[in-house]
Amino acid sequence: MPIFHTSPAQSINLKGRLMTFDRPKIMGILNLTPDSFYDGGKYIQVEAALIRAQQILDEGADIIDIGAYSTRPGAKAIDATEEIQRAVPIIEAIASKYPEAILSIDTFRADVAEACIQAGAHIINDVSGGTLDEAMFETVARLQVPYILMHMRGTPQTMQSLTDYADVVNEVAYFLGERIATLRALGLKDIILDPGYGFAKTISQNYELLLRVDELHYFGLPILGGVSRKSMIYKKLNTTADQVLTGTTALNTLLLERGVQLLRVHDVKEARQLVDLFFT
Repeated sequence: MPIFHTSPAQSINLKGRLMTFDRPKIMGILNLTPDSFYDGGKYIQVEAALIRAQQILDEGADIIDIGAYSTRPGAKAIDATEEIQRAVPIIEAIASKYPEAILSIDTFRADVAEACIQAGAHIINDVSGGTLDEAMFETVARLQVPYILMHMRGTPQTMQSLTDYADVVNEVAYFLGERIATLRALGLKDIILDPGYGFAKTISQNYELLLRVDELHYFGLPILGGVSRKSMIYKKLNTTADQVLTGTTALNTLLLERGVQLLRVHDVKEARQLVDLFFT
């Protein structure tokens, strides 16, 4: 029996393949940006990206999350054409070499999302929850692909100045509830929720949201937890992103204990070991 709490099994449809969440899943991060906060610049060439994809799969990830736009606080903005040029060739290469791999595209732009789905991605992971591109919800509903709905305020360039909440958990939940209703009205079936750790939240608000994340099970949808090597860990410990694997594992443990069904991580092997320890 699993040691941690598990929520009622949910599932998503991945182009005819069913993924269930009776056991937590792991999403491995593949950054195609030169300026991501942890591993920027390492995987911008196709061959390096393929090697990283193979590592992610070998270490036990269920999903590869591919991002071509850095959303770290204050990151430089790029246009949609550059984002597509970064992402599409690598998605095509991974889909060709590893046809069984489940791929997610991390973007807030509808045209980028559609181009990447056509190139072989299965899931759209939108950090803005549809707030930065009014065409995103219609596009996702038309494509009928799973959508990761995240809470954020503002843009990656402005979000850290928008952290005024009376109750961060209640306000995140209210935002998600409104967006879910809109997506359902458009006919979208498969939604995953992401509370948006590190996006328009202070360090203390991030921890409040982590400790109360189980309140989001009210919606009956899978929940993603993305805290891997983020500043909420390394700033609290007065160190750097490359030094907080242990801290990341500790917070992932808390997320699993609160019923989070999907962990988004840089370090797949360690996350897989964590899940395997407690969900056998």
